[in-house]
Amino acid sequence: MTIFPTDLLNGYQDFRYGKFAVEQARYQDLADQGQTPATMIIACCDSRAAPETIFSTRPGEIFVVRNVANMVPPYEPDGELHATSAALEYAVQVLKVENIIVLGHGRCGGIKTALDPAAEPLSPGDFIGKWMELLAPAAASVSDNEWLTGAERQTALERISVRHSIANLRTFPCVSILEGKGRLGLHGAWFDISTGELWVLDAETGDFLRPDIKSPEKQD
Repeated sequence: MTIFPTDLLNGYQDFRYGKFAVEQARYQDLADQGQTPATMIIACCDSRAAPETIFSTRPGEIFVVRNVANMVPPYEPDGELHATSAALEYAVQVLKVENIIVLGHGRCGGIKTALDPAAEPLSPGDFIGKWMELLAPAAASVSDNEWLTGAERQTALERISVRHSIANLRTFPCVSILEGKGRLGLHGAWFDISTGELWVLDAETGDFLRPDIKSPEKQD
């Protein structure tokens, strides 16, 4: 007989009698009124980089979609199944989010595989193999740069992936039209798991910069 993971049940117990108890009125309001998040975050499914944890959000504040390597595919209305594209369409057209953030992170396993497929060989028919082909050209250009160390290649492609996904976002008519009207903002960010630092994409220069934030103890 399969037993539900005990650690998850213990975690649920803490949630049910802890956070849920404190926020019960908010949860009830969300159940009655529905969700109205202002921001959609497209993140990696890596267990170490949960957006709700990184941004300390409350329930109902962000609409999160997670996939391998936080990628957005190009607009392809071909009748096939497109989970990320469907979620994007729902967020923009139904929830009417005001911002979309593509959140990359350090030590990404999907990016590592894209850079060195031989390290974790995937057969051509695997879903993950096909998915990572989205980054093949960028991965090849980074891998061919002999002046970069392995760690530098990894970080470079993690950040290029964010830029690549933002470019793909603009291939969706529902996104490009609203962005053109100033009703939708597209953003990129990269989270360093080892240090907890967040780097935000500068829309004008394309550089990733650390925002000027201070520790609560150091604020005036």
